[in-house]
Amino acid sequence: MGHSIGPSAAASSGHEEVFAYWSSLRDGGRLPCRAQIDPWKLKKHLPNISLIDVVRSPDGQIGYRQRLAGTGLYMVYGREITGRALDEVYPDADAGYWREQLHKVVAAGRPTVGRHTVTHRPGGACSIVWIRLPLASDGQAVDMILGYDTPVGASMARHTSGIRAA
Repeated sequence: MGHSIGPSAAASSGHEEVFAYWSSLRDGGRLPCRAQIDPWKLKKHLPNISLIDVVRSPDGQIGYRQRLAGTGLYMVYGREITGRALDEVYPDADAGYWREQLHKVVAAGRPTVGRHTVTHRPGGACSIVWIRLPLASDGQAVDMILGYDTPVGASMARHTSGIRAA
């Protein structure tokens, strides 16, 4: 019988720091916007940071595209995911999971957190603890999502950043 491994103190600390920074940018009930994010204030967390565009079509459908994925996420997904739509990053079941989680952030304009097992990566599955934080250019309508993912539990046997020497 398997048992659940709780997130490490470092993972918890990172999530708390990213959340505290995002929260410090809120002005009353208004959500922060992308322009308020100072990468220097998140410097040590940048490898695990992502920015996800909320793409609204004229018929009201909402899609998601990875605007940015930190270099540390390469080892989680086994490839570069920047610029890719949700369905290009994940197989159907995982895309459905992430679509549901991101829809929650957009609909409520509130952060959401969780743990998910990434099964489709080269080198085997790994679990991530994640947080998704809403961003809004107008302070209300979520148009981007700030993400922070930390691998936990399973060994990341092949620690590959995707960055190659010249």
